Amino acid sequence: MRSLFLGSVMFVGAVALHAQLDPLSRRAPANNPVTQPTLSPGILQLLQLDAQFAKETLAGGGKAFASWFADDALTLNNAKPAVHGKTNIAAGAAWNPKEYQLQWTPTGGEMGPSGDMGFTWGHYDGHAKDRNGNDVTTSGRYITVWKRLPDGVWKVALDASAEEPAAAGECCKLPNP
Repeated sequence: MRSLFLGSVMFVGAVALHAQLDPLSRRAPANNPVTQPTLSPGILQLLQLDAQFAKETLAGGGKAFASWFADDALTLNNAKPAVHGKTNIAAGAAWNPKEYQLQWTPTGGEMGPSGDMGFTWGHYDGHAKDRNGNDVTTSGRYITVWKRLPDGVWKVALDASAEEPAAAGECCKLPNP
């Protein structure tokens, strides 16, 4: 789960669908992993799950985001405490998609040897407005661990994200007077 604090409102989420997966995407990665001919059916399935997760989150906001988690899921985010359990994740994912748009782009995935667990990763962008109405964008990387439940349904077991590091040389610049 990716987090953004703007003022007193917490925005939590995940990020941009690949341009070839969703025309609403604002960012098109160089490679679309879904069109790579060497992907195994398991990896392709995980990438499709991740794309559907992203599409539903963009449309439905925090409520849609939280619906994808297993009951015993865990989220880990930049400088935030771990959140354990779907109920707790849902409590923190209360953003409205009209106020915050969370998009992500899956760029890869792996399926475990047993075919019941795997992970996807990629890039995310969160778009909102600050208290003054100015556009605010956060960007980062994410990894989502998926597990297949006994009933065959795939759910998110772990979602972790980190903001993009400062551009080279940006960390040490002095402000301009």
